[in-house]
Amino acid sequence: MATNNYIRKRVELLVFLSILLFWPATLWAGIAEIKVATASSMKLVFEEIGKEFHDENPEIIVRLSFGSSGNFFSQIVHGAPYDVFFSSDTNYPKQLVKKGKSLGDTPVALYAIGRIVLWVPDSVELDVKSKKANTLLSSKVKKIALANPKHAPYGRAAIEWMKKSRIYSQVKSRFVLGENISQATQFVHTQAAQAGILALSLVGNSKMKSTGSFWEIPKDQHSPIEQGFLILKDTQNPLAARSFAEFVTGPKGTRILKKYGFDPLPVPRPVEGDCCNLPLQTTFPGRN
Repeated sequence: MATNNYIRKRVELLVFLSILLFWPATLWAGIAEIKVATASSMKLVFEEIGKEFHDENPEIIVRLSFGSSGNFFSQIVHGAPYDVFFSSDTNYPKQLVKKGKSLGDTPVALYAIGRIVLWVPDSVELDVKSKKANTLLSSKVKKIALANPKHAPYGRAAIEWMKKSRIYSQVKSRFVLGENISQATQFVHTQAAQAGILALSLVGNSKMKSTGSFWEIPKDQHSPIEQGFLILKDTQNPLAARSFAEFVTGPKGTRILKKYGFDPLPVPRPVEGDCCNLPLQTTFPGRN
């Protein structure tokens, strides 16, 4: 009887070891979750990027949060548990590096260049494409929506353009400031404002196209809206965070960025210096 028990236990052990040997590697790695703080101008883009990334990497769950870059900066400084920060500028990520919030010596890297547009609802009955900046001088435009320039890079670009166009002093009393560019878009879409200086990425959907029209503000009328990202020091899943960043800056992410009107960079590069000793290219356990 003792011999039979011994043989049975040995067989059970061998079966167990065989299961472990051939168990899918992704299950060994477990399910990783990353929290991504993303500028509100990227909402439509990152919803699509996040879905495609998860379809290819089902072992990684991506939790997206959208808001103003300035507010995310403050939250991260005070310990908010994000893994990656995709800003609508490079200044906030660079400040985080100075505060010791980057993972190792990972630098701030560019991933896209944003564009701003002047959007007007059809109900206002103004031809924004022909009137361009003069649209804002019309008596029909009682309120102008834009993101708060104190903490939103798209708002700062809007102010810079209006000053360069020499209309700022004439229209500044009519500003309605959104907490972020998404809120500014909501203001003008619901006609709380009769014009809005918005992100190109947020006006290309069917909802905006069917209710208004826009004029693309020329690139040379404001400083480039260079957008950078940073992998954060307190990430709990650095491999997953880098894999997601690699996807955003790779061919598939670049295709989606272009679709929404961003000027993506051919190759992601550090914002300043050559300080990146931690490559974005990462291999997950069980993946080639």
